[in-house]
Amino acid sequence: MKKVLSALAMLLFVAAVGYSQNDVAVTEQAAEEQNGPVMAFETETIDYGVIEQGSDPYRFFKFTNTGNEPLIITHAKGSCGCTVPTYPKEPIAPGETSEIKVRYDTNRLGKFTKRVTLSTNVGDEKQMLTIMGEVVKKPEEPAGLPANEGSMFNNN
Repeated sequence: MKKVLSALAMLLFVAAVGYSQNDVAVTEQAAEEQNGPVMAFETETIDYGVIEQGSDPYRFFKFTNTGNEPLIITHAKGSCGCTVPTYPKEPIAPGETSEIKVRYDTNRLGKFTKRVTLSTNVGDEKQMLTIMGEVVKKPEEPAGLPANEGSMFNNN
């Protein structure tokens, strides 16, 4: 029985040592992957909700460069002409915060889901941002006072 317990204890010890060495390797690998710029967004999707036609078209994607090198955005493109992104042209230093401004044409009625694709120096993969919502027809304004119908301001 002592031999079985000794063998089991030895096996647990070897497994624990092997597991802790894997943790060190994973930590070192994660540190290597963090070299360079890292674009960390507060959110990658913004929901406009249900808005009226002609409402405020702008939304802002805020992000921070959590890496250790300057972040450079080289290009931003909307998925169609109704989605226009504006991005910072200057490098974003490590620890700095900035934003991508997105304008959606709120005169287009109906539900929408659009994407903005960012090209950066973070890596080979492009960063994707999403906007969504629904634009409903703006209620018609009530007609003005009828012309020449006994108004106290008419001189007739």
